[in-house]
Amino acid sequence: MIKYLGRDDNGIRKVVLNLFLTGDKFTTGEVYDFLDKGNFEVSYRGVSAMVGLMNTRLGILSINVTGDHNVYSLKESYKNIVGSVLENY
Repeated sequence: MIKYLGRDDNGIRKVVLNLFLTGDKFTTGEVYDFLDKGNFEVSYRGVSAMVGLMNTRLGILSINVTGDHNVYSLKESYKNIVGSVLENY
């Protein structure tokens, strides 16, 4: 996770991880809207790829496939780890 954040040039990954840490469950669209309102220049496809990568490569997100939208949340077992990494990064 530290390497993942180390390649975060504009802070967007840290913001998304913090969103999942402090929030509940989010669709890709909700993450996109949050970042768009936060003045990040993002595309929907880019956000979808980022969240998908967090799910598959880092393995820290839980996914619930419901109809047209996947709903993501931070796995309970990773909340302390993600919080510690974000606090010290």
